[in-house]
Amino acid sequence: MFWKKKTSEKEPENDDLHAVAVTNTGCTRAHNEDSVRFVQPSASVIKKRMGCLAIVADGMGGHASGEVASSIAVETIASEYYQSKRTPVKALEEAARLANEKIWSRAVQYQALKGMGTTCTAVAIAGRRLSVLHIGDSRAYLLKKERLIQLSEDHTYVQELVRLGKITPEQATDHPDGNILTKSLGTAPKRECDIFQAAQQFEPGDKLMLCSDGLYEYFSTDELAVLLQQKDLAEISEQLSSMVLEFGAHDNFSLLLVEYRRELAIDNMPTRAIITEQ
Repeated sequence: MFWKKKTSEKEPENDDLHAVAVTNTGCTRAHNEDSVRFVQPSASVIKKRMGCLAIVADGMGGHASGEVASSIAVETIASEYYQSKRTPVKALEEAARLANEKIWSRAVQYQALKGMGTTCTAVAIAGRRLSVLHIGDSRAYLLKKERLIQLSEDHTYVQELVRLGKITPEQATDHPDGNILTKSLGTAPKRECDIFQAAQQFEPGDKLMLCSDGLYEYFSTDELAVLLQQKDLAEISEQLSSMVLEFGAHDNFSLLLVEYRRELAIDNMPTRAIITEQ
């Protein structure tokens, strides 16, 4: 007969999550086309089944249309995800499809919005499980035991060159075509996103970071890993923001940090970084 050893470690609850969100126009842009959202359901049944939802979207397009695209993406995914009766992965898939349709339809309807689109990286956190939705070049990172793991893979021309072995990851860092996307939400009638359950679990002591390229482009993976090992999320976000601004912040930049801790404390940082209940 085999006996399972009892453990005192409890499964983390979504009420144990602590989140900090920051988004900034940067030093050279006239307006902010990034959108950020962290959603905590108020209903305990929904919270247990679907978890909490973190989203970062980086819009593109002239005349502030990128801001429209990223806002539609965040609003639609946050709403549709929690209306679904399916698994988190399937719910993210359906939410992404609807968001793409809404952005595409709006761009077709209004000439001023023609060609708009957005990156979108979203992570549903249900207990220890991480379900990921990703399109474009915003990123999701997981810090686990001092090791920083990139959960998402960039949809860029340069990343495709790396995948094909034509350039090295080191050469990709400062490649002149580094900002060319191969996929984005809303730029075609149908778009396939990367949607999956992460192989890694989200455990106490881990940190999750979602961010736009305007932030991570200034840091190596090792540098980010060191910065994220600080204990206080607000201090981490303030330090990262200050450093990006000191480097010149030629683009909008956003980050969303999440971790488990004993007491829930949510900090809402300016501008347009929204933490809300669904």
